[in-house]
Amino acid sequence: MSRSAAPALAVSHGLLRALVALNLLAGLFILTLLVLSLVAAPFFVKAMGIAPGTLLLGGRLIMLFGLASIPLMHRLLTRLLAIVGTVGAGDPFVPLNAQRLRTCAWALLGLELLHLAVGAASAAGQIDVDWDFTPTGLLAVLLLFVLAQVFAQGARMRDDLEGTV
Repeated sequence: MSRSAAPALAVSHGLLRALVALNLLAGLFILTLLVLSLVAAPFFVKAMGIAPGTLLLGGRLIMLFGLASIPLMHRLLTRLLAIVGTVGAGDPFVPLNAQRLRTCAWALLGLELLHLAVGAASAAGQIDVDWDFTPTGLLAVLLLFVLAQVFAQGARMRDDLEGTV
């Protein structure tokens, strides 16, 4: 590994670890909001500034989608953290990293599907969550699947080369 890459890897590692912690905190926060909306609905409505008479069902559904995103994001971040670790060790082209990238792709696909579900729930419940559709996430999913295949091929080529030496 080059000296110029070491700081970038250290920053990536630290950032990913922070994002893992923030993701778990976000899950705790969303769970707290959901429980509060069920146990103390009048207080919740007032505290959140929701118009009286507004149905909370759409908001609760969006909170459930948020909770469903936490394990997907955790899987994505921890796999990326593991990949950064192998890059730091100087051995990124291993079959396990190809599998990790595929796992990242599936997790990101799940997150994108949840994003679409939030859009549908906000439209149906007439909740303004400033939602918009962009194809960027779906393109990232495709990119990760392709990159996983590149890593798998790279690992096979390296194994073949080591077998001939």
